[in-house]
Amino acid sequence: MKGEVTILGIDPGTTIMGYGLIHVKDNKVQLLAMGVLDLKKYKDHYTKLQRIFIRTLSLIDEFKPDTLAIEAPFFGKNVQSMLKLGRAQGVAMSAALYRNLPITEYAPLKIKMAITGSGSASKEQVADMLRRFLNIPVEQMLPQLDATDGLAAAYCHYLQMGRPTGGSEYKGWKDFAAKNATRVRETRKKTSEDDLP
Repeated sequence: MKGEVTILGIDPGTTIMGYGLIHVKDNKVQLLAMGVLDLKKYKDHYTKLQRIFIRTLSLIDEFKPDTLAIEAPFFGKNVQSMLKLGRAQGVAMSAALYRNLPITEYAPLKIKMAITGSGSASKEQVADMLRRFLNIPVEQMLPQLDATDGLAAAYCHYLQMGRPTGGSEYKGWKDFAAKNATRVRETRKKTSEDDLP
């Protein structure tokens, strides 16, 4: 990936919101900031949503990111928790839209896969990989893993942007196959040969 881009990553939550910002220049990634917004002291849900909006807006105004990468809510059994988490995500997204930032959502599984290669990786494993990738000194790592979850969303977006596509964008698998017919044929042939005894 050539050029420069600043990515804001957010892990939404109504108790703690994690965030991380990275700057990418000519494929070199630099950590700009990571942290958390602690919302435990606010009892009113709407006050929490207001604080999420204000903090997201202040991060955008301070660091001038080019895009927002946000973790999508996972589907759980508790409907009330899902509703609250969805609202928190929506408010963070609203702040980005208010500043005309493009938004990309990533499922937690996708983020873990991108960072560690395993969808079942723990938050600690994700944090450790990010620390290594970004050369973050151990003493600068925050105890709240929500911060590295937000950072992971930003780094995942960088990895998705940096995929070697030959300067093309694809609208799905069929589009990719049509634009890379030779490559697809070679992969199919190799897969068939590997299946032979």
